[in-house]
Amino acid sequence: MTTAVAVELGPLVRAGAPSSSSSSSQRIPLPRRRRAAGAIRASPVSGRSEDAGEPPATLLPNARRRGRDPLWYGGGFSLGVDLGDARTGLAVGRGITLPRPLTVLKLRGQKLELTLLDVARQQEADELIIGLPVSADGRETPQSNKVRSVVGRLAVQAAERGLRVYLQDEHGTSIDALDYMISTGVKKSARDVKSDAYAAVMILKRYFTSSGQGAKIVLPRQPELQEKLIAQSRQDAEI
Repeated sequence: MTTAVAVELGPLVRAGAPSSSSSSSQRIPLPRRRRAAGAIRASPVSGRSEDAGEPPATLLPNARRRGRDPLWYGGGFSLGVDLGDARTGLAVGRGITLPRPLTVLKLRGQKLELTLLDVARQQEADELIIGLPVSADGRETPQSNKVRSVVGRLAVQAAERGLRVYLQDEHGTSIDALDYMISTGVKKSARDVKSDAYAAVMILKRYFTSSGQGAKIVLPRQPELQEKLIAQSRQDAEI
């Protein structure tokens, strides 16, 4: 089965020793960290020097690229996703104004994944920001594993369409969503129906407020899909 892995896009640890590989492809050095049993090692992203200490700018989330360069006007919208067992909330934004809620999907499996990609295109989004459930101390939970499983499949299909997928810590966003709905006058009878979409709004709000610093890209293992993402991001930036 085709797989994908999450890669931290913060400042990367510079490699301490030259690679022993004779391959001409270049690798992004990743921080060394303990992996859970069965976890997949991140595939290298080709076309990047080990000495740079920074992933290709084209793989950075839009919010981070705008934060680094205020004159950069590339990139499309961001689709926020609050992924649940039965319901998935969606929101969209570009970081200029507060993200807006879109809808709540009651789909699962492949139908959900294909619908997310279709909505992204309809909303002119070039990246999906998906909430990752974690505990108050930052530890991942059993629900985190469920989300990673779905996102791993989704990232492969997204890359085939030139769309990037990121994971964003969503701890506390459900409470933030409730507070926001109350403060903006959403009727009590409508809150339960709309809560997932507003949780997606809070995920995007956190993403934009932090300039994408906490977002982790989920990369397919195949180098050809990684290259497709880079090429598509360059093309979008030129439009």
